[in-house]
Amino acid sequence: MAVIDQGSKALALAQLSKQGRIPLVGDLLGLQLAFNPGTVMSLGSRSTWVFTVIGAAATIALLYAAWRSKSIAWAIAIGFVWGGAIGNLIDRLLAPPGFGVGHVTDFLAYGNLFIGNIADISIGIGVGLGLLQIIRNPHPELSSPQPPA
Repeated sequence: MAVIDQGSKALALAQLSKQGRIPLVGDLLGLQLAFNPGTVMSLGSRSTWVFTVIGAAATIALLYAAWRSKSIAWAIAIGFVWGGAIGNLIDRLLAPPGFGVGHVTDFLAYGNLFIGNIADISIGIGVGLGLLQIIRNPHPELSSPQPPA
């Protein structure tokens, strides 16, 4: 997923501008280049380095969680979140203005609400799949075989 994210960001950098929006579905969805130093809706834009540290720690924790997962469904859900986290972490590490404080490249404009990217979609899908797993099996410890006493 990170490869798709980075490829789509490279294409957006080459083809889009910050000034103009290309409508795809009327005003609901369009293409417009933006650079986000913060999180959703640019929250925390003065703390970019903090998000870099959190992103790095999260990618390590998510990789470990996926590896330890006893369920393919959970591994897939975690994998989507991990792929998105890696995609945005690459921007934080390598994009301007500098190492560890890079701004995330966004290009998918959702009305006037916010502008995101493929990594954000991947994270959303992973969280959604995780929530479905919780709804389907709210007490996984009760469904796994218990060792004899």
